[in-house]
Amino acid sequence: MHDVPAVHVRRTPAGWHLPGIANLHSHAFQRTMAGLAEVQTDPADSFWTWRETMYRMAGRFDPDTLRAVATQLYVEMLEAGYTTVCEFHYIHHAPDGTPYAPASAMSDALIEAADATGIRLALLPVLYMRGGFDGRALGAHQRRFGHDVDAYLRLFTDLHARQHPGLRVGCALHSLRAVAEDAMQAVLAALPADARVHVHIAEQIAEVEECVAIRGARPVAWLLDHAQVDARWTLVHATHLDASEIAGIAQSGATVAICPTTEANLGDGLFPLRAYLDAGGAWGIGSDSHVSISPVEELRWLEYGQRLVTRRRNIAVARDTPSVGRTLVEGVVRSAAASTGFDMRDDHVVLDADAALLAGATEHDVLDRWIFAGNRPLVREVRVAGQTRVRDGRHPLHADAARGYAAAMHRLLAAS
Repeated sequence: MHDVPAVHVRRTPAGWHLPGIANLHSHAFQRTMAGLAEVQTDPADSFWTWRETMYRMAGRFDPDTLRAVATQLYVEMLEAGYTTVCEFHYIHHAPDGTPYAPASAMSDALIEAADATGIRLALLPVLYMRGGFDGRALGAHQRRFGHDVDAYLRLFTDLHARQHPGLRVGCALHSLRAVAEDAMQAVLAALPADARVHVHIAEQIAEVEECVAIRGARPVAWLLDHAQVDARWTLVHATHLDASEIAGIAQSGATVAICPTTEANLGDGLFPLRAYLDAGGAWGIGSDSHVSISPVEELRWLEYGQRLVTRRRNIAVARDTPSVGRTLVEGVVRSAAASTGFDMRDDHVVLDADAALLAGATEHDVLDRWIFAGNRPLVREVRVAGQTRVRDGRHPLHADAARGYAAAMHRLLAAS
């Protein structure tokens, strides 16, 4: 594991220098759905009804469309201050489930988008095998996601061999409901020792209840009992936990990827942040479905959700760090290397020190002001591995990426 960098905030003539932020959970294709799933389709609309809309959009993608969408997304991420993204990628095949030639075509599109924009990419090809805890087959909309163990490991091996300084390849288990225990164990046994492992878990109450009914335990408790969960693991969402699961994750060294704007958009629930911080757990943030691409908004709403449920203020603090902004930024910086596999010490975000929202700022309050003082974009420069990727608030591909994205959106919407 990489050493954890300290959070140093300093002002230079260029502006306020902060650490780069890791986005621990992304489904690039879902950026195209932002704002298009906000019409009620059922009086009991939920994650499960939203998922049907998502499947229909996923079914329209091909490698060229995914490349255009991911390029726009990664430009937006860099301009917002994300320097690394964990891409939880499960659209592998053609819509009928037939593999592309090459089988990595959709993954290749993501790698090409990351290489073009200069964002660090932790690519996480997803193992997705069945439709539920009961072992039912994948539905028609899910066929393009599916692999058996051997085909999945062939894809993983091919992608892993192509790692370079800006690309790491890890493993994603879609969820406990989508991967049987024997398949999970076979894949975990075959992975390189340093491969990161990410998994959706305990996002929905219905998922928890079904896991208890069929496997006899809550999802996180079951995973902790059946896998060697350690600092290589990232548990995505982990929203619905009991006290023993909170303690178990913290003791394991795993990271929880919390996605506040997506979890709010889907009506998932609130992560038990204060109890998890008290247990010493590692955590980070992700933009997931990309209804927002802003580390500021993810961190702000992580704190605000806790304030709403507790009816108190300034929840995410530590005994030696009373600043909420510093506690939040330190949290995401501490977890980044373990969750992504990258050493991000040469990644920096530079805020515009001349912005009105930062007038009179000091190193003691600039993080609080960045997160809680409003929505005006304050990022002036972004540097990844010391290379400037955003200058004066704009990525060099800003205009070209937007045009490619617009063309892709017209194709996708015309297919509806």
